[in-house]
Amino acid sequence: MKLMCPATRLSLGFFASILIIFGLFAGVAAQRRGSSNKKPVAKKTLAKAKDARKGSRKEKATAQDTRRDSKKDSKKEKSTARDRRDNKKDTKSKAELRRIEAERRREEAIRRAAALAEQRRREEAARIARERKLAFERGLRMTTVENISKDNTDGEDLRVRQAAVDALGSRAGTVVVMEAQTGKVVTIVNQDWAIRNGFKPCSTIKLVTGVAGLNENAIDGEGNVSNVRMKLDDAIAFSNNAYFQRVGSNLGGSKMTSYARTLGLGEPTGINADGEFAGRVPNGNNNPRIYSHGDDFEVTPLQLAVLVSEISNNGKKVVPQIVKSRSEYTNFHGKYRPSVALPQRDFEGMLPGMIGAAQYGTAHRGVNAGLGIAGKTGSCIGKGSWVGLFASVAPVENPKYAVVVITRGQGERGKYAAAVAGKIYDALSPQLKRDPARYQAILDLRPRTGVDSRAITAMKDEDDDDSDSADADNASDGRSTWVPPAKRSGDEVIVGKPLIKRTVDSKPINPQPVKPADVKPAFPAPDNKPAANKMSPGKTSFPPVVITYKKDTDDDSQAPASQRPRIVKNP
Repeated sequence: MKLMCPATRLSLGFFASILIIFGLFAGVAAQRRGSSNKKPVAKKTLAKAKDARKGSRKEKATAQDTRRDSKKDSKKEKSTARDRRDNKKDTKSKAELRRIEAERRREEAIRRAAALAEQRRREEAARIARERKLAFERGLRMTTVENISKDNTDGEDLRVRQAAVDALGSRAGTVVVMEAQTGKVVTIVNQDWAIRNGFKPCSTIKLVTGVAGLNENAIDGEGNVSNVRMKLDDAIAFSNNAYFQRVGSNLGGSKMTSYARTLGLGEPTGINADGEFAGRVPNGNNNPRIYSHGDDFEVTPLQLAVLVSEISNNGKKVVPQIVKSRSEYTNFHGKYRPSVALPQRDFEGMLPGMIGAAQYGTAHRGVNAGLGIAGKTGSCIGKGSWVGLFASVAPVENPKYAVVVITRGQGERGKYAAAVAGKIYDALSPQLKRDPARYQAILDLRPRTGVDSRAITAMKDEDDDDSDSADADNASDGRSTWVPPAKRSGDEVIVGKPLIKRTVDSKPINPQPVKPADVKPAFPAPDNKPAANKMSPGKTSFPPVVITYKKDTDDDSQAPASQRPRIVKNP
């Protein structure tokens, strides 16, 4: 280096400086080129990165979509599987429902068929029962017609017989018309039933219960019974079961049977005809129905005719007789059994209620009360059918005839039997001679003041069917069956609805007790010896009276005071 000249060293330095400067410029350019070359790469890298990120996002989105789709697909598959399962279940359920529905329909069809078969069976049974009843009814009527055709009419009043046959009409039944004071048979329609057959007496047995109750003081002189508000007159007129069950329960079954036999039940009447049925009375039965419905009793129409006759004759017991020849008719004399040894008041006490039955009670629609009819209805079931009864006498103040009607059939009741008797009494009316004085004395009639006529009408409508069927015993109004109350002080049994004031006074005509020895016949015997048969002075049961009576109105309480019945005793 020391060997070089200065100029050489200067040129080398300058050259070196140029190289250095050039190098610097080249370096700067290289750097610029390098920097320019780096930017696109970065941009590309960034773009690539962005693209990668986008691709990653897309991939993620795709993956998510794929997952979502796969989930959706999975869900769809699951839903499809579930749907398939549900479809299978639905198919099974529908099939099961169809099977259940088919089973239900089959069971319903079986039930309908069974119900229809049962309905048809019941209808057939009802039809057979109806036909049987109709056949039974036809049989009863045919038997009645046959029996009537076989009746022996010798000695009968053919005019009265025809009236009785016409009154009976198409009903199955029997009729007895007898002279109440002599026992002479006027006519007997269907003699087989009247003489040789017995019937349940139904409410006509209350006549026996009433007589026994009066004699045993189970019924006082005013017609009262302890713990029962209704009085005797209305109890007979309206056929009140509870009243007579209470009376009979106070008596007992043995006394009831004894009085029934005393009054002629349970033994033949003694009629001059073959095959008379003696009837039947209870033995050891204390059921209250024996006093009101006649359970365990059997009576004949002839026995009922004798019973009502002896009540109206104050105990004189006639023997029914059929007059079979002209000579017997000419020389006829009544036959009698020993009179019933009971006080006259016991019989007289029954008459106002029997009159009440015809005037306003159970028989009022079927008979003409103006003829002086006194009787008792009965309605109950016996021997497989309803039985309607009416036992009566007329005119009550001077009994001429006893008429007893018994009908049988599904629709029969006591009021219809009374209607049959009413037609017979209409035919007999010319022979019914009235005695107003005696009739008024029996009633002891007073004007009905303060009586609600609507209450009377309501009671008529409610009770005139006699209301003594087996079904009626379960009635809750107390009218049908008496139940012994608890014995407590102050207790009172109120029978039925609030009652009106009595329409017929039950005060006895002879309030003083009469000994059996003092009882004398009130009516002449057939031998026409009036002096021996009349009541002695001072003991006359029917004092002479003069009566002013207006018959234009049925309800005396509604008539003007001037037209109401008045009793004016003779001086």
